[in-house]
Amino acid sequence: MMRALVALPGGRRGKWVVLVAWILLLIPAFSLAGMLGSVQKNDISAWLPSSSESARFVTAAGKFGPGGTMPAVVVYSRTGGLTQADVAKANADAAAFQRLDGVTGKVQLPLVADDLQAVETVVPVRVGESGWTGIAQVVDRLAAIAAEGDTGLVSHVTGPGGYAADSGRAFGAADLLMIIAVVVVVAILLFTYRSPVLWLLPVISAVAAVFTSEAVIAVLAKYAGVVVNSQSSFILSVLVFGAATDYALLLIARYREELLVHFDRHDAMARALRRSGPAILASAATVAVSLLVLLLATVNSTRGLGPVCAVGIVVALLAMTTLLPALLVLCGRWIFWPAKPSFGALPPSGGGFWGRVSAFVARRPRWIWAVTAAVLGALSLGMLGLHAEGIPQDRQFTKVTEAVLGDQLQARHFPAGAGNPICAVVDSAASDQVRLRLSLLPSVATVVQLDQKDGKTLILATPRAGAGSPEALDTARQVRAVVHGLAGDGAAVGGGPAITLDMQEGAARDSWVVIPAILLVVFGILVLLLRALVAPLVLVGTVVLSYGATMGISVFVFDHVFGFGGMDAAFPLQAFTFLVALGVDYNIFLVTRIREEAGKAGTRRGARTGLTATGGVITSAGLVLAGTFAAMGSLPMVFAAELGFTVALGVLIDTFVVRSVLVTALTLDLGEAMWWPRRPKPVVPVAEVGHELAYSGTSFTEARFEEQER
Repeated sequence: MMRALVALPGGRRGKWVVLVAWILLLIPAFSLAGMLGSVQKNDISAWLPSSSESARFVTAAGKFGPGGTMPAVVVYSRTGGLTQADVAKANADAAAFQRLDGVTGKVQLPLVADDLQAVETVVPVRVGESGWTGIAQVVDRLAAIAAEGDTGLVSHVTGPGGYAADSGRAFGAADLLMIIAVVVVVAILLFTYRSPVLWLLPVISAVAAVFTSEAVIAVLAKYAGVVVNSQSSFILSVLVFGAATDYALLLIARYREELLVHFDRHDAMARALRRSGPAILASAATVAVSLLVLLLATVNSTRGLGPVCAVGIVVALLAMTTLLPALLVLCGRWIFWPAKPSFGALPPSGGGFWGRVSAFVARRPRWIWAVTAAVLGALSLGMLGLHAEGIPQDRQFTKVTEAVLGDQLQARHFPAGAGNPICAVVDSAASDQVRLRLSLLPSVATVVQLDQKDGKTLILATPRAGAGSPEALDTARQVRAVVHGLAGDGAAVGGGPAITLDMQEGAARDSWVVIPAILLVVFGILVLLLRALVAPLVLVGTVVLSYGATMGISVFVFDHVFGFGGMDAAFPLQAFTFLVALGVDYNIFLVTRIREEAGKAGTRRGARTGLTATGGVITSAGLVLAGTFAAMGSLPMVFAAELGFTVALGVLIDTFVVRSVLVTALTLDLGEAMWWPRRPKPVVPVAEVGHELAYSGTSFTEARFEEQER
């Protein structure tokens, strides 16, 4: 029954059933995928640690408007000094701001800088269900009002509201990201297959997987409470497209081999699915389960990433094991034109480039793996410079935005923390005392009361220190100590440096909890797959070493080449999840083939044969996945560029160093001990394995006769 089920997508009748089913599925999927943007949750609570005080502040601030508030700061400046008309305009604009839909609470009266060259107005903007999209619309109206009149008066909108609007616009470029990813993948597939038509089938299947996964997530977000934001949405598209194409490459490579020894392409596809299916399934399971472990995280942006991407991986697996086989069988052998695999033809002999690599590694495997591990370990030392303490708000984009210009203008004329205030919600009975005590703190520049409602008061305190600095974080701690000392534990402090502080503490906790859990899960899956203990330990160890080397290089490049301003607090954990899960992928593809070959000719011979047989396809798969993640650099956001670069670099290291050199050398050195505690299978002479005669270099006639007889 299982064999019949596996063979269904490539069967004579089964392929039509599968194609019709996918067509019926894709008709509503295209529509539902377009709904994904409307169900995204991009308010600040979608990013914060769920149990943090900042999250409690967002809930408490809901009294002052639906969904809480986020201050936008409108800054005006004139070279040579403000005029009375400039101050009058700022006051008139403040009144106009108050009347706008989306502005909640009381607009602060314009504050003139001590140097009399700038004036700023703090506008509390409502964060509603539309999140960043709604904020961007309000910020655009603020900017339009501020820009009216005298052209000599420069104005910009900055502060948390301005930065949120710029982030929303940046994520709006996700469509361009997917176009770039598709172009990169098509170029790699054209180079890999050297066929003008074959690349169409994996790309069509991968695109179908992307739309279907987006549709499923949109439905789950609307009806099942799954949280999806802009970050998880665009990562979903990149991950599904890259992983789906990887699975396609592996299946097509095995199908092409089987076409050489099967006259009927349906039988060839059934055999290819049975032989490559376990490795693809184990790979997808490893990635999906590793992502689900992120549910243990407290930082909501990290926690929400897990189920969203896990669903995408499952959809990619289904598409590449059902839709793609049906399309390949339907098209027949001509789809490989001009290099069509003919029944009875011998595969290329000699092993090519990867045959030479395996021969080189086999000469001195222990020396090679020791040197390789030492080099990767040395590169890992670069992690000593890792400081994932958040990205300063004026450095979070790869280009200068409206909010950054406003921040720079504000920093020249106002206290450094003016664009990143600390907010507190306290009982109104204690508000006067709280404001007085906060104004006496040396690290606080100004304290204002923004609104009062239902016995609660919203207070804003401006730190003197710049956003993201250690001094600003200390100020957040001092403000919390004062507020809780006077207003009790019922008060809540959030905003600005308080958010950064909570994100750092939440991310540190998540790393200590989630990283060991992911390693245990991956190890468990490998034990079940390989039915061994040594091999899983080797594979997990090599992937961790690869992660260390990748992060070491990335830290150096970010600091000294790209000049980025820092790393998001959740970045190390997110990078670890993708690098370990995806890195184990290639090890699974290689080691399952080695184990298959080891049953015929021993582990050492199997290691060389496995590397030779899988080298080309795994290299292509690595280039595809690296290319799709590298396309993330097209988004004008530092965290996207950092994550894309790191994952792309890690995939390339896994592809060209860990899998081809380190794992192969370790397998050659360990030999049959690789599969401990299982007893090694007896070595069967290659010539006695009927089906594999086509790959052994012996006469092809016996395999052909056997095929015709069946």
